[in-house]
Amino acid sequence: MTLLALNKPFGTICQFSAHETRASLADWVKTPGVYPAGRLDSDSEGLLLLTDDGALQARIAEPRHKLVKRYWAQVEGAPEDKHLKMLARGVDLGDYVTRPCRAEFVEPGDALWARTPPIRFRAAIPTTWIELSITEGKNRQVRRMTAAVGFPTLRLVRVGVGALDIFSLGLQPGETIELSSRAPWDGIA
Repeated sequence: MTLLALNKPFGTICQFSAHETRASLADWVKTPGVYPAGRLDSDSEGLLLLTDDGALQARIAEPRHKLVKRYWAQVEGAPEDKHLKMLARGVDLGDYVTRPCRAEFVEPGDALWARTPPIRFRAAIPTTWIELSITEGKNRQVRRMTAAVGFPTLRLVRVGVGALDIFSLGLQPGETIELSSRAPWDGIA
């Protein structure tokens, strides 16, 4: 059984086949026979797990297992505590209502790498970082949640899956590490 962690760079698509205009997982992952356990949109970045074990892949990716995924979302504007409470209760996105989650303000400081290209800077509009811990992971869910409460996401980084944290793994964008014999990844297997 192989389990890899990749810090998926911005702009990379979550497939191994070549793409005309974007990098793919094949540009970063050289281990044969592994597949992503879940997805990150090309405009999202951060922790992506890959494995050759189908049962483990399902355990990580399928919402029925309720494995927590943590995201840092840089949003446009200055949300207040009431907006975090709205996110935490669950948000009606029209086609479904999200499960309750944990939502809190976070200050990335020097922990977060610079994005290439950087987000568009506008001096007159502040940005705020929010950490959302969700157990679902539907298509563009975090982006849709923050927009639904009035604060569009400018940058989205998955920083944790289960007990794994991208910062403790020390991965820079495009780097991978094998986790099969490495602890802690309790809460995944």
